[in-house]
Amino acid sequence: MYSFVFFRDKMLRTWLILSATMIVDVDHLLANPIYDPNRCSVGFHPLHSYVAIATYILLLIPKKTRLVATGLVIHMALDYLDCFV
Repeated sequence: MYSFVFFRDKMLRTWLILSATMIVDVDHLLANPIYDPNRCSVGFHPLHSYVAIATYILLLIPKKTRLVATGLVIHMALDYLDCFV
């Protein structure tokens, strides 16, 4: 939806970049157990740490990194919401 609304002329490229930001979940492989339904990933995994999230927010400023940063910030926001559900 985001790529359709804001990047209609480059919709496929935008969708691929935003989808590629899901690779940030590779840090879940470092945890033991890998999946724990009662664990909040924000603040637990290295790429989901508060320092990393602050970096993702700062990456929203330069135009060259804005799209990737948008995907990462959306990912972190959804993971944070998952902590409450």
